[in-house]
Amino acid sequence: MNGDWLIRGRDGRLSVYLPTDDAVLCRAERGPGGPWAPAHRVGGDQKLLPSHAVGQGPDEYAHLVSWRPTVPGESGLVHSTHFRPRLAALDWSPIGHPNKKGEETGTPAVAVDAEGRAHVFVRNRGGGVSMLAQKEKGGWDPWRDLKGREVQGELAAVTGESGRVELYAAVPGGILHWRQEEPGAQPALEEAMEAPVRPGTLRALATSAESTTLFYTNGSGDLCAWRPGGKPVVLLPSTGPGPVAAIRCELDGHDCTLLAQRSSSGRVAFAAYPTEQESAGAWWTESGPQLPADAGVSLAVDENGRVVAATLSPSTGQLLLTRRKDEAGLALEAWREV
Repeated sequence: MNGDWLIRGRDGRLSVYLPTDDAVLCRAERGPGGPWAPAHRVGGDQKLLPSHAVGQGPDEYAHLVSWRPTVPGESGLVHSTHFRPRLAALDWSPIGHPNKKGEETGTPAVAVDAEGRAHVFVRNRGGGVSMLAQKEKGGWDPWRDLKGREVQGELAAVTGESGRVELYAAVPGGILHWRQEEPGAQPALEEAMEAPVRPGTLRALATSAESTTLFYTNGSGDLCAWRPGGKPVVLLPSTGPGPVAAIRCELDGHDCTLLAQRSSSGRVAFAAYPTEQESAGAWWTESGPQLPADAGVSLAVDENGRVVAATLSPSTGQLLLTRRKDEAGLALEAWREV
């Protein structure tokens, strides 16, 4: 699942989106902080391909995007909106293909602007990026080619504090960055940064009124932070493969960025530092049991402002959860299976 699959809904309840080979499932709390309901299928009975994305806007609605098979040898993208964790999501609605038709071209990414409009990004057949955006009064604008070439791995879409949408993509020897100049505008390719980057490790986070920060792993295995207009900073050695989970939260009265990743030991590692102050340093602290190799990590903040971390293994279906204790530092409760 490309994006933060652990989210807090408008009613304060936490929910998780669970990918399967042919569907997306959702599990949600019965009430804020309460027990969890069984998983239910999102968007009806359409068969999906295992390539999904989720994004959430300021209105706290979840937007999901996936590929589905259409005719033999071809696929199309579909979209669904989930307004409340305990309510059924809207049925999957077809939104087309970046090249009009053909096979799936890559894992999609989705971000939602301040007006609640979903922006869907996906690699196209030419190796660049195409975008489809919702209209403010319903429906979708035409597909737009955002250019770029030789895009690799998953895209990282993010909505800044300004409400404008940004996109990052890895290419051989560098990173591309697109940004909206004004709400509803087509994101423009603003910067191409030369840097060794491992495809599939990008994760973006809104970190101030002016900036978003991209986290990625470089060719030496170090976790780096980059804000467009500046130079990348090596934060600390990456503790495992794949992208980190990242969230802004308050720790002991300070605005901090919290990172989490499944480590090479199989446990979850956490690191925190004052937001946009990478020079302060960060270090990993491991927590919880050993997890399967395919386990992913996601972070959220509950309605009481407490950090929540979840891990999910698609192969086993095991979902584990922990919350920050009500004490100084980043002390966590015991991990429990949901």
